[in-house]
Amino acid sequence: SLVRPSDKDAKMKYQECNKIVKQKAFERAIASDELKRSVVDSLDIENMTIEDDYDGPKLEDGKVTLKFMKDLMAWFKDQKKLHRKCAYQTEKITICGDTHGQYYDLLNIFELNGLPSITNPYLFNGDFVDRGSFSVEVILTLFGFKLLYPEHFHLLRGNHETDNMNQMYGFEGEVKAKYTAQMFQLFSEVFQWLPLAQCINNKVLVMHGGLFSEDGVTLDDIRKIDRNRQPPDSAMCVLLQDGRSISKRGVSCQFGPDVTERFLEQNKLQYIVRSHEVKAEGYEDTHSGKCITVFSAPNYCDQMGNKGAYIHLRGSDLKPEFHQFTAVVSGVSFLCILFTFTFTHF
Repeated sequence: SLVRPSDKDAKMKYQECNKIVKQKAFERAIASDELKRSVVDSLDIENMTIEDDYDGPKLEDGKVTLKFMKDLMAWFKDQKKLHRKCAYQTEKITICGDTHGQYYDLLNIFELNGLPSITNPYLFNGDFVDRGSFSVEVILTLFGFKLLYPEHFHLLRGNHETDNMNQMYGFEGEVKAKYTAQMFQLFSEVFQWLPLAQCINNKVLVMHGGLFSEDGVTLDDIRKIDRNRQPPDSAMCVLLQDGRSISKRGVSCQFGPDVTERFLEQNKLQYIVRSHEVKAEGYEDTHSGKCITVFSAPNYCDQMGNKGAYIHLRGSDLKPEFHQFTAVVSGVSFLCILFTFTFTHF
């Protein structure tokens, strides 16, 4: 119509075309959430069965391995089709909570869930040390995997990755007994550089402790925290412990579903994952599924009788899958009481 402004027919066709464009835009705007969902959400991969007569490449415990890739290329070379379950399967990330020096239970997690790798990523959510008898072994193992797979193995700082807690609950004494005071100072420096939180796919925020004592905190605010230090009385403390009203433990605070809802809405997140507290089942799903706690030290200090748990996140919606396990070695963790008493009185 701009080229031929006096042409009535062209003008009518332009108006009709413009009307269709606006109608399509309106339809997209009012489209239901159901239509916007990813195809991944409609897949039931776990219940897909691989027929007995299928002899092609298969994933090993859901993981892509070098052998799988070699078999896959040879299979495709023969113009054969990969089974749909293997074609659909997606990677997952495993989130573990507190391990607290329970080395044999850490080994059990790897036995049950597979060793960390590029195709089997992990996130350990703080409190690796203190209480248990083998904190040195736990932290050196975790650091080793972090060095081996820096982009696929993640460690977040907990309130027990601090000097005060290490002095009171055994890690400092354990390190000095097994190595030297200088070694403990090195651990202390490294702990100060651990991240305080991690956001997964812009949907799930993971931190050790919990949310804040006031509203309005954004992800950018968290990124700006100076973490290379011992925690002061600030937002850093809350991330390592928990925030709002006085908690049942008598330290820091606790927060309710209203706090969680406002934080998630402001930051456009789906839910949070935290640790920090013993849970009888190893995990707890609260605030209508928007606040999840995971604790991975079963039969904590050989006296709590709790299960341990870890979480799988997979798919476009990162829907959590909970996996429970029990303590491996009964009686070993009892030494944590003796270690704590002895080390803190050197």
